[in-house]
Amino acid sequence: MAASMSFPCFLVLFLGFCLVGSVESRDFHELYQPSWAFDHFIYEGELLKLRLDNSSGAGFSSKNKYMFGKVTIQMKLIEGDSAGTVTAFYMSSDGPNHNEFDFEFLGNTTGEPYSVQTNVYVNGVGNREQRLNLWFDPTKEFHSYSILWTRRHVMFLVDETPIRVHSNLEHRGIPFPKDQAMGVYSSIWNADDWATQGGRVKTNWAHAPFVTSYKGFEIDGCEAPAAGDVARKCSSDGEKKYWWDEPTISELNLHQSHQLVWVRAKHMVYDYCTDSARFPVTPAECVHHTHRHY
Repeated sequence: MAASMSFPCFLVLFLGFCLVGSVESRDFHELYQPSWAFDHFIYEGELLKLRLDNSSGAGFSSKNKYMFGKVTIQMKLIEGDSAGTVTAFYMSSDGPNHNEFDFEFLGNTTGEPYSVQTNVYVNGVGNREQRLNLWFDPTKEFHSYSILWTRRHVMFLVDETPIRVHSNLEHRGIPFPKDQAMGVYSSIWNADDWATQGGRVKTNWAHAPFVTSYKGFEIDGCEAPAAGDVARKCSSDGEKKYWWDEPTISELNLHQSHQLVWVRAKHMVYDYCTDSARFPVTPAECVHHTHRHY
């Protein structure tokens, strides 16, 4: 059952505060609920499958919203010819000035590498796409995909390997998402106007239904209250200390830094920071992000 989880508070005797998390679970129904196309959900024990056909895709959302922490889902993506399809896993707040952290898995023709596109929206502004080819076949086995959100950065991870870090550069005058609680979402849909080779390859409905499988649902974050001061509740103070505010979490360690360099050097195929056709003036966060200089 999804419930508050904390480290033993006898740590107060030694540390002067209680180190806490909030929610951790592996059961879909405790954390999430279907959002649309309920008849395209398939439940098989611990597995959930979402189905896309020429009538509809499907999607689900978390029952609660969160401020900071880590969300993880294990997925096995669409097998075979998945061109034109997109499976998304993301966090988002509400409203026109929303914040959003996206994983989008772009379908491919049989034999081509599967691409994952990440994007970050801050105050309603996105256009921060990075794309890489995964170094494994994500259709054969389950792999974990995580978003770690702290006051210092947003980190995207694949099997605990960081593939992107979006740092807090407020000291440079660059906005950072830290004041809007966010829900967690996933969906599968047809996007053959852009998803595969820029829309040149269309969805082949003869291969439908397209199925993405899920398990291992985990959320370890500060559950936002329906009313009240979210920022205050989800901030570390003298009485409580959230694990994601620990210095060892808020910075990449040496191994993670090397992993990120490897991913960017060997597997990245697009980075908005280097797209001078779209951005004749390099976006400010690209100039200052330290991970570009590892």
